[in-house]
Amino acid sequence: MPQLFRQARFLLSANSPKQFPDDSGYEVAFVGRSNCGKSTTLNALCQQKNLAKVSKTPGRTQMINFFQLDEQRRLVDLPGYGYAQVSRKKSGHWSQLLDRYCQSRHSLSGIVLIMDIRHPLKELDQILLDWAQTTGMPVHILLNKSDKLGRGEANRVRFEVSDFIAKHTHPDVAKSWDVQTFSAQKKQGLDEVYTLLKKWFRMAPQE
Repeated sequence: MPQLFRQARFLLSANSPKQFPDDSGYEVAFVGRSNCGKSTTLNALCQQKNLAKVSKTPGRTQMINFFQLDEQRRLVDLPGYGYAQVSRKKSGHWSQLLDRYCQSRHSLSGIVLIMDIRHPLKELDQILLDWAQTTGMPVHILLNKSDKLGRGEANRVRFEVSDFIAKHTHPDVAKSWDVQTFSAQKKQGLDEVYTLLKKWFRMAPQE
């Protein structure tokens, strides 16, 4: 793995846009439904068990968490969405916070959308993809927890999600979107993610 990710450290949590760090350099945001394995994915990528706190209570992550790789590169953990037991007031605040972040950050280079491979393309996932299409934002979809399915079934779901994108996305946008099977728990698929992140972070091949 690139050394840059091993040196990741928590930078800050933001509950409003005025708390965001300076909008410079490059950011890659991780987003997904509650309990999709977002925190576990970040920990696996950086090989740090407790970099991002893993909660057993879906919907616990209520703020945007920024993790610094170096002076110009950051990973961003966006609040999980779609958990039914979160109050409507909190859910509304999260939606506004996500909207403000995604629409205002000039440093945002791409979005990693994490889905539970057993429950892909839920309504809110599709809403986020619709937004990404209107902005032309690059998206990489991780079908997490693929170890819970057999290889054939996992590949079938990956094909279905790829087919959905091909049918519902403008061809020029779809060129910058991709789908892969992944398991944060088993650390499967990490190399493919590193290759993508190095591109989005404008990293040199030797980094």
